[in-house]
Amino acid sequence: MKYSSFFWDEDDDPDGNVQHVAEHDLTIEAVEEVLVAPVSEGRSNSSAFPAVWGYVPGGRFIIVVFEAIDDDTLRVITAYEVPEPRAKPRKKKRK
Repeated sequence: MKYSSFFWDEDDDPDGNVQHVAEHDLTIEAVEEVLVAPVSEGRSNSSAFPAVWGYVPGGRFIIVVFEAIDDDTLRVITAYEVPEPRAKPRKKKRK
């Protein structure tokens, strides 16, 4: 990812992103680890915002949905645990 700065709302903002990710038992640090080193990138199916997927310490697999503020900065919209992707079945080679 190309972003190097992350915008977080005030900790005590009940409608802010810090409180929202905390409701999903996630920390700012864990979410930022996924943002820095995602397993995959794409878009949220429900909102079409950019999203990344990855593992937080402890092994939970999460999605982080965000919006770009500028070329370097993003604001997390939400982050929560999702099912791990299943490996795509390999095609059998014909003999």
